[in-house]
Amino acid sequence: MGRGKATRRLVLIVEDEAQLRALIVALFEDSDLEVVECESAEAALAVMLLRGLDAAMIFADIRLSGAMDGVDLAREAKMRWPHLTVVLTSGTGGEHLQHLPPGVIYLSKPWEPLEVLGLAEQAKLSAQQRKIYGR
Repeated sequence: MGRGKATRRLVLIVEDEAQLRALIVALFEDSDLEVVECESAEAALAVMLLRGLDAAMIFADIRLSGAMDGVDLAREAKMRWPHLTVVLTSGTGGEHLQHLPPGVIYLSKPWEPLEVLGLAEQAKLSAQQRKIYGR
């Protein structure tokens, strides 16, 4: 019969403003990444605990409603999945920028859509390489 379907890599979009989250999701509609929408860092962490090995990138706002903000999410994600690409964004990063974990990418709003898509493509390729080489 047919071959097994290759696992699509995930990109988690973590944004508490529904309209902005929908715009970011629309940015990925033509990509070959599976998009998972999360309205909080806690929801994103729950998805990662279930499907973290499939994830290529987390794209999150720094300021989120809930107990955790984007920096907290990035810290937890980098601790559990050190090779995961984590991109944080904000219009006013302020003092949060001093607390970014190592390896986290920061994009100031407004960011360029092609820059975000480029980071996602690099993250997907990096995740595929890790799977091939078992890292």
